[in-house]
Amino acid sequence: MQRAMTPIASPCIRVCVLDSRTDLCIGCGRRRAEIAGWRGYDDAERDRVMAELPERLRLMTSRAVRGRTKREVSPPGQTS
Repeated sequence: MQRAMTPIASPCIRVCVLDSRTDLCIGCGRRRAEIAGWRGYDDAERDRVMAELPERLRLMTSRAVRGRTKREVSPPGQTS
């Protein structure tokens, strides 16, 4: 008798681009090694990584915004 396979929880949103400065995926926030090893991780390890992702993504976003000029960050039609 075959067991039904349960899907592995993944934060992947199919925006797979690694930031060259941080080696983090800009879509999900995982490191290259975490992406490569994801299927081999047990539930506890995946949960640990997933708990860190919101903060990683927040930091990446804030760094990206800080690195831009005011003109690039301002809404269209508005300059500061």
